[in-house]
Amino acid sequence: MFAHRPFFIAVRVAAELDQSIHQSDPLTTSKSQFPTPPLQCGRFVLSFERPLVMGILNVTPDSFSDGGRFLARDDAIRRAEEMLADGAELIDIGGESTRPGAVPVALDEELARVIPIVEALRQLNVPLSVDTYKPAVMRAALDAGADMINDIWGFRQPGALDAVRDSNCGLCVMHMLGEPQTMQANEPVYRDVVADVRAFFDERVNALTNAGIARERICLDPGYGFGKTEAHNFALLAHLADTIPAGTNSPLLAGMSRKSMLGAATGRKKGERVAAGVAAAVCAAERGAAIIRVHDVAPTVDAMKVWKATKDAA
Repeated sequence: MFAHRPFFIAVRVAAELDQSIHQSDPLTTSKSQFPTPPLQCGRFVLSFERPLVMGILNVTPDSFSDGGRFLARDDAIRRAEEMLADGAELIDIGGESTRPGAVPVALDEELARVIPIVEALRQLNVPLSVDTYKPAVMRAALDAGADMINDIWGFRQPGALDAVRDSNCGLCVMHMLGEPQTMQANEPVYRDVVADVRAFFDERVNALTNAGIARERICLDPGYGFGKTEAHNFALLAHLADTIPAGTNSPLLAGMSRKSMLGAATGRKKGERVAAGVAAAVCAAERGAAIIRVHDVAPTVDAMKVWKATKDAA
């Protein structure tokens, strides 16, 4: 009788979001209708005829989904090669878990985890992103050959802008309310989550460009699960294109892979959320995402190809 309950949960969540979560005035024209401009990303200029799939490579013992599996250098390199064979177009390397409640990692430890992997993977001729908020790691990663810095703090830490200003790397500015240790300890509160994230992006894009960083280097990530309730997460997915500040058209990055918002909608554990993650990726693509950050590369790549074929046929 209740075999399809996860479907009804997802429908109910979507209906509730549509009715009560997002109170912003709708923009007159959805930004997702406009072409996404190219992104300068180190050695590469990324274009977005369809959303690009970014494979997650956690070289950590404690990341929420795959912590410890790829901590060893050879295992990490093998995993990166597998994701590329499955169709990944970028690799995002992280040496510190930022799941809710995660304990910060010492600088030397993060450097020891990340830099040898960047050096080893540079020869694969694929854009390499490093997921870090520490300016010293940013500098070392860029020296080692990284093409993008993916910062959960949105380059707000002292020294972060100086670390990236004089390179040509891509910059992923993520929204986070609070910090990883405490961001989900109390229920996050927003006036209007979509409008608040958009205002944050507006402030950060202005800060970066005022610091001399070209707008063409910046992409934006609403930070699913980083100081948000499940309702906030789905509101941000439903209105993803509306998080882009007026007067800009920065590429959007969406990272929902295996996260609790998918478990809330489906009732499934993190290892059982592949289908939910693919569905979320398609929803994000429909709403203007240019980069989809995932653990499960092959099914997401296939989904993006089907999405693109359907879009072309229309």
